[in-house]
Amino acid sequence: MAVTGVILFLFVVAHLLGNLKIFEGPAAFDAYAEGLRTVGAPFFGRGWLLWIARVVLIVAVLAHMWAAIETTRASWRARPVSYRRLEPVETTYAARTMRWGGVLIVVYVIYHLLDFTFGRVNPSFVAGDVYHNVVASLRVGPVAAAYIAAMVVLGLHLYHGTWSSIRTLGLTRPSADPFRRRVSAVLAWAIYLGFSIIPIAVFAGIIK
Repeated sequence: MAVTGVILFLFVVAHLLGNLKIFEGPAAFDAYAEGLRTVGAPFFGRGWLLWIARVVLIVAVLAHMWAAIETTRASWRARPVSYRRLEPVETTYAARTMRWGGVLIVVYVIYHLLDFTFGRVNPSFVAGDVYHNVVASLRVGPVAAAYIAAMVVLGLHLYHGTWSSIRTLGLTRPSADPFRRRVSAVLAWAIYLGFSIIPIAVFAGIIK
């Protein structure tokens, strides 16, 4: 789970950096999207490198989900009888909502693909016109609100996930003042704000 989590975290960061190019205008954003399809074209052909990245991501997602299911089952086997009363001590809200958060993120990703990749739920989808598709979707109030809410879930998931991955991979030791936990919080906030500012800017008319 930790290894696949790191792969998915790196993808989220790269995806965010690419998405922020929308503030540079339609030409820059569409050029970025086209660049993803043409990178490595002389050696692999158009879109092949992108498909390799997609396959890696799909494998990472499936492996991450499998690890989550196995971890949950191991937890249930270790404690087959629930606590009559549970008072959280060394835990966080993000940790306690990881399972449901993961489910919601899967639902969000499916909608996201239907919106921007396949155009099935986009009110004015134009194949290849990525900037237009983003604006057409996020200028709808409920859609923009749903994207922002999804980023709250993603931020919580990343906060606990990055911290847990660091501990699982042995990159930190137990401490009364866990500095890396604060780093995880900063990263989660940065990703949440970075993604959320896009639907806010579109709905507010800053991005047209």
